[in-house]
Amino acid sequence: MEKKLGVVRIAPNVLCTIAKLTALAVPGVVRLASVPGLLGRRAGGEGVRVDVSEDAVSVDLYLVVEQGKNLLALSRETQSQVTRAINDMVGMPVREVNIHILDVEAAR
Repeated sequence: MEKKLGVVRIAPNVLCTIAKLTALAVPGVVRLASVPGLLGRRAGGEGVRVDVSEDAVSVDLYLVVEQGKNLLALSRETQSQVTRAINDMVGMPVREVNIHILDVEAAR
């Protein structure tokens, strides 16, 4: 019989940080875009919004990407990496990772 030790709660800002750092590590993502009004009832910061409901995570990422990249492939890679990071680091299921590409910048 398994003894219940208590409850573990992960702050939504922790999920935002995980999503942000993971997205920025994807080649082709230049930075996260500032979007006014991201807070509301959800946790958010610069370029990321996280909603936790029924113990599952939904993430919205607002990105500025590098010119010349395949945007579909970049978006799918970002979705995959963010989902994996949240699953691996906090063990929470990810319902969705929505990618919003707001701008394209020339490579430096």
